[in-house]
Amino acid sequence: MSDPQAAWQKWLNSLDVPRKAAAESLRAQFSALGVTDPLDLIKSEVIEDLPQLARFVLLRSLWHGVIDSWTEPGSLDQLPAAQRLRAAGANLEDLVRLVRAVAYEAVFATLDELDADGDVNASGVEAGWVVMELAEDGSPTGRAMSGLHEDFLSTDPSGREGADLWQ
Repeated sequence: MSDPQAAWQKWLNSLDVPRKAAAESLRAQFSALGVTDPLDLIKSEVIEDLPQLARFVLLRSLWHGVIDSWTEPGSLDQLPAAQRLRAAGANLEDLVRLVRAVAYEAVFATLDELDADGDVNASGVEAGWVVMELAEDGSPTGRAMSGLHEDFLSTDPSGREGADLWQ
């Protein structure tokens, strides 16, 4: 079994000073976000110049704000259909699971569409888009965040990769 700390230190020692500083900063930020083994993400950002931290933050915020927010007490009270279903005897946990699954599917489909780079089914229309990381001052860094739908399940804060959505 390999020692993750030794692997981290060996890789860190191979970097020049600016990249080493960037790697250490990323490690602290990923750690603050609860990522326990961020080495591959950090390597990708430092060596390949891919915005892994921004990707992670976006995907995790979608879990918290769009999917997991439905587990908060009273969250279904705003939906008349949920109120009617509850009054008819529907199980609250089943309704929460249903709403979370629908929210997941909507987010996944949106991310998939964003990842399509504007490859829409509208003949004769040339339109496109890109999701891009922003710098601290709000200006675009030029680093696109692609393949978001591919990593969405793995950023589930529960660590279960959405398994509880389909029970």
